[in-house]
Parts: sequence; C-alpha cells; structure tokens
Amino acid sequence: MIAAFLWGGLAAASLLIGFVLAGRGLSNRAIGLIMGVGAGALISAIAYELLPESAVEGWATALAFLLGALAFFAGDWLVDHRGGAERKDIAGDQPGGSGAAIFIGTLLDNVPESIILGMSLALGGAINLAFLAAVFVSNLPEGVAGTVNLTSSGVARRKVFWLWTALVVVSAACAALGYAAVAALPAADGRAAQAFAAGAMLTMLADAMMPEAFEHGGKLVGLCTVLGFLAAAVLSFLE
Repeated sequence: MIAAFLWGGLAAASLLIGFVLAGRGLSNRAIGLIMGVGAGALISAIAYELLPESAVEGWATALAFLLGALAFFAGDWLVDHRGGAERKDIAGDQPGGSGAAIFIGTLLDNVPESIILGMSLALGGAINLAFLAAVFVSNLPEGVAGTVNLTSSGVARRKVFWLWTALVVVSAACAALGYAAVAALPAADGRAAQAFAAGAMLTMLADAMMPEAFEHGGKLVGLCTVLGFLAAAVLSFLE
C-alpha cells in the first residue's frame, strides 16, 4: 500500500511542476502542445491497458465504461456551473471563476487515474509504467492551467502551491485506496472499476483537454497527440 501511495503521489507531482512553469512565462502554444502529448498518452493507456484488462463476459465492461462516462459528465457539469468551467483554460482570462470549483474539478479529473494506478499495482504486482507516464504527462498542463486560472480568480500564488500539494497527497491516498480495495476484496478483480475509469477519462479528454490543446497549440497538436500515443503504446508493449 505504501508503494501505491508513493506511485500515486509521483503521478500527481507533475501538477507542482506545472505550478512552477506557470510562473516562468511558458507560452500558451507550448502548453497546448504538451496537452496534446498527454492526451495521446492517455488515449493509448485507455486503449491498450484499461479496456483490454477490464474485459469480462457479457455487457459488464460496456456498462461500466458508459457509467464512468456519465458519472464524469454529471460531475463535470456540476463543477462547471459552480465556477470551474474554465479550469483547463491555459489562457487564464477567466477572472470570474471560482477557486474552490477549479480545485474540485481538478480533483475530479485526478481521482479515477489515481485509483486505477493503485489497483493495477495490486493486480499485477508492479506499476503499469505506460499508464503512470500517461498520467504524469497529462497532469503537467493541468497544473499550468489550474495555476493560471486560480490566480486569475483571486487566489494567492502561495495558496495555490498548498492546494496543489494537498491534491498530490489526496491523489496518493486514492492510489493507496485502490490498492487496499483489491487487497481487501480478493473476489473483486477491479476490472469493472478500470472500465469505469476509462469511460470517465475519455470523456474528460474529449470534453476539455483536446479542445483546449487545439485552441492554443494549433494543428501541430495532432502530431503531438500521435507521439504521445506512440510513446505510451511502446511502453505498454515492452511491459
């Protein structure tokens, strides 16, 4: 469980790197391109790791996948209408946003990924490097965008740092929770949970991450997405 906690914290630690980059004048175009790489890596992880490993008889996988998508859609809708709609907007021109909603929305984006990291460690006995890399890269631009929008909504930069630190700890705890759930319930193989998380993650990518990446990164984002997908796929095949 300790290993799951540490790996979950490592995957979310790129939020803090994004916090640092947000204060270093990194261009919106560069952040958009990084978003494209992260999105491609996550799509690859969903296609080659989460869905194949979640395959069960009957309609269970499809149902869990759709429920995950619907759950994220509903949660995201609530966050959007509470002032967190622009939490991934790297332009940072939304001063009317709610700091609390931006934080909760970012947490919503990270919880499924962290839980699955812990579950994969419990099921396979080793961390899934392809999925870990995908989550780490995808959190980097989210840290930048979240920092820019939190400061635009009036949150002090020092407080933003502690918010991201708390989120890293929560993400680590969620990974430990995923590990503990599989360890405590041997009959539960976690496959339905993986399909659920895959649906939630794909909805997040289509709803917010990819549109934002293309808005600021331009057509080159398409190639960056392919590179991210390929890198994660190669890691998956090598495992």
